[in-house]
Amino acid sequence: MKAQLNAYIHSEDARAQASFYAEALGGQVLSVMTLGQMPGTPADMQDKVMHLALEVAGGNVLFLADAYVAVPSGRRAVTLALSFSGEDEARAAYANLADGGTIKFPFGLQPWGGHHGEVEDKYGIHWQIVKQ
Repeated sequence: MKAQLNAYIHSEDARAQASFYAEALGGQVLSVMTLGQMPGTPADMQDKVMHLALEVAGGNVLFLADAYVAVPSGRRAVTLALSFSGEDEARAAYANLADGGTIKFPFGLQPWGGHHGEVEDKYGIHWQIVKQ
């Protein structure tokens, strides 16, 4: 069985969160579909993001959407992990994601020989950054 796996993040502000990740990790919004593009959408929900595709960190694609109900605060049950071949890139991604967020585990050389760090970004998403 072969498939592609993408993280799908439900956000209180999908556009702002996508912009943050594009800046923090390098990337661009590939497409945005709003609820207003669907027939019968109430006026107050017309601008809500139904689906946003965001390319980050050299070709990885994250999906985001505006949540229709309150998004729980604090760490969620999912961690997003990014692996880099270069230490400088890994450190930059770690620092960028930590901006406005919380460092959970300092980025540095680990006993197993790789570099690793964890951060919760300002949107409450938990990230593991690894330099192999």
